[in-house]
Amino acid sequence: MSGAAIQLRPARHDDYEDVAAFTAETWPDRDGGDYIPDVYHDWIDGEDRHTVVADAGDEIAGIVQAVALSEWEAWGQGMRVNPAFRGRGVANRMTEALFDWARDRGATAMRNMVFSWNEAGLGQSRAMGYDPATEFRWAHPEPDPDADPAAEITANPDAAWRFWTDSDAGEHLRGLALDPEETWAVSRLTRERLAAAADDDGLFVVQNGGTKGFAHRVRKYDRETDADGPETWVEYGVAAWADSASAEALFEALARDAADRGADRVRALIPETVRTVSDAAYCRVDVADDPDFVLAADLTA
Repeated sequence: MSGAAIQLRPARHDDYEDVAAFTAETWPDRDGGDYIPDVYHDWIDGEDRHTVVADAGDEIAGIVQAVALSEWEAWGQGMRVNPAFRGRGVANRMTEALFDWARDRGATAMRNMVFSWNEAGLGQSRAMGYDPATEFRWAHPEPDPDADPAAEITANPDAAWRFWTDSDAGEHLRGLALDPEETWAVSRLTRERLAAAADDDGLFVVQNGGTKGFAHRVRKYDRETDADGPETWVEYGVAAWADSASAEALFEALARDAADRGADRVRALIPETVRTVSDAAYCRVDVADDPDFVLAADLTA
């Protein structure tokens, strides 16, 4: 079947079986399966998102989604191409459809995230017009109700904002942090988001001879597991600090906050730099095995 015979259209709920059939083993050599079959019906709903499938008649040749994160930022995710249709330009056509949708909504940038080990996904993203933006890693402090930071922890959004805008972390991350609404997406951190976190008792600013770091909570949610029922996760949009002592105080504050919220698992986004990752290791905080890469497309080009 030629590429011209493949029609792009919005995803429907009755596409589920076809989509699940080719996404069930997206990464057969990695632990954990693809999330799309588990969340599909909720995932495609919402006015702020546009999910496209490539309809080849008897089969679905591919799927991808765009999400509007702000007035000018969009996020691309869930790019999957049916193995039977690879090499036919399906990914490029779907991506252009997402770019057009995002432009029509006023977005000037679209970003995506690719696992650093996913060489095929990285190459595909570059071929589709995404350029390198930044990289981050997950830190996983253990919840601890008895954690006692060895520094004063305040909730001053202005102090956090000044630290962020002057920090190496903010520069490395291009001003990006976890989006408060869309899981796995990053968007531009704003002072207003820090103020909202402070109002929700979710801003942690390290005062250690001046402002030396901060983190903010973005969400708490339950994730189903195969064996033991749901796990409660707490996520922090970014954690940034000036030195290892401040990092230790900040992780202690997050450990206590996560325990107060009944967390089973915790993750905080940190910059992928030698100093930051080694600081976390020095503080005996678990970090992910691999970084994640963020790429960005200029929609004004």
